[in-house]
Amino acid sequence: MRAVYISEFGKPDNLEVREIAELPPPRGTNVLVHVRAAGVNRADLLQVRGAYPPPAGYSPNIPGLEFAGEIAAVGDDVAGWNIGDRVFGITAGEAQAEYLTIDQRLLALIPDKLSFTEAATVPEAFITAHDAVFTQGGLRKGETLLIHAVGSGVGLAALQLAKANGATVIGTSRTEGKLERCKEFGLDVVIPTGVSGGDGDFSGTVAEKTGGRGADVILDLVGAAYFQQNLASLASKGRFLIVGLTSGSVTEFDMRIALQKRATLIGTMLRGRTTEEKAQVTAKFTSEVVPLLSSGKVRPNLDRVFAVTDVVAAYEYLASNVSFGKVVLEF
Repeated sequence: MRAVYISEFGKPDNLEVREIAELPPPRGTNVLVHVRAAGVNRADLLQVRGAYPPPAGYSPNIPGLEFAGEIAAVGDDVAGWNIGDRVFGITAGEAQAEYLTIDQRLLALIPDKLSFTEAATVPEAFITAHDAVFTQGGLRKGETLLIHAVGSGVGLAALQLAKANGATVIGTSRTEGKLERCKEFGLDVVIPTGVSGGDGDFSGTVAEKTGGRGADVILDLVGAAYFQQNLASLASKGRFLIVGLTSGSVTEFDMRIALQKRATLIGTMLRGRTTEEKAQVTAKFTSEVVPLLSSGKVRPNLDRVFAVTDVVAAYEYLASNVSFGKVVLEF
């Protein structure tokens, strides 16, 4: 079978499509999925550089955190799934290959209206966003959510889910064109921020647009450069979710502000969780997000599809930061 393969850690140029050994038949509660499309994420860019290896049991040379395809075979203890079912989900690695073995609890049925390439944009972004904003952040109807890098895959997913649940959303981006496009998804307040160093002051705008109250929940996909302003932007009893660290991971922390605001700071990631934990977030995704996709209340954020043979171009395109939404490889 074919798989995207990191021949040497470093640049995307070192990616190739390689023939690897076929997977054995699935056993127990595992399912063999014939992958039709796989999302490309920033974590994959880090893995290519050798900076983000997968957990034990997954090849560091085969990237991929999300997939869409159809069930090709099932283990003896699998219940509720059949060969031919169209499924999508998350995995800790190896999704960018023609076949993938995965626990049945990490699968969800693809809504009939979605193609494989559309479905491949969904799992990592929507599961991350839903788990962070609602399960951990407890966003409620009528509250305000501040999203940094709102034009990213996770940002757009969080924006749509928040609007579908009656929240007000403020979004930041370094690219004004992305902010304009986010208005189509219901973005209430746009805040252009400065390039790399966090030199765009957003905390004043957040205070102005919320009547001085601040944001109830902050979804930060940027990291250190925005940390101080995030604290200033947080409402009393606000929840501050740290998801991405593209601007760095080290910053000063004035703990007095956290005390005064009775703030909750939450760091979160999906990849390192146990199968049981991933099964829990997948179950919530299935019950609370998939129906929104089926009804059209939220929609996939597909920017561009590349043939798997153009994997180098796909990774370089994502690294360029010009994409709006998700980049997908199609087998």
